[in-house]
Amino acid sequence: MKRVLFFALIIFACSQTGFAQEKLTTFVLIRHAEKASDGTRDPGLTTEGEARAERLKELFKNADLAAIYSTPYKRTRSTVAPLAKATSLEIKEYNPRGTAFLNDIMKAHAGGTIIISGHSNTTPFVANALLGNDQFKQLDESEYNKIFVVTVSEVGKGTVTMLNY
Repeated sequence: MKRVLFFALIIFACSQTGFAQEKLTTFVLIRHAEKASDGTRDPGLTTEGEARAERLKELFKNADLAAIYSTPYKRTRSTVAPLAKATSLEIKEYNPRGTAFLNDIMKAHAGGTIIISGHSNTTPFVANALLGNDQFKQLDESEYNKIFVVTVSEVGKGTVTMLNY
């Protein structure tokens, strides 16, 4: 009986110190905020979009963020710019074509929390790649309020929590 209790205590202690747990990385995936309709391929944000970017900052300004990534467009960068300023993090650019960048991000920020600002088609695509299944479809053009919080032990093995903001 003492031997069983001893091993149970060892297993419990290891699980509490992280030895028996995998290092988890959290990806916070957002679509850019409301974009202006200025007739260009690279519009900025509307007033409503700027207000949403401020709400995003308020949600995550006290989080322990490892990095902030964005596609190279004004609307995606402007969505995370207030948060980047509040956390003194540089906005890093990624290419949303394909998923190779996810492995690079995992290597660079394993165990951390990463914000990724994307688009109506790329955000669900990235969530699906992280999860390892096709759970999400392209967002409707009017959907700007979704946050995908995906926690992974490795790319393709994750869980998701959906939030609205």
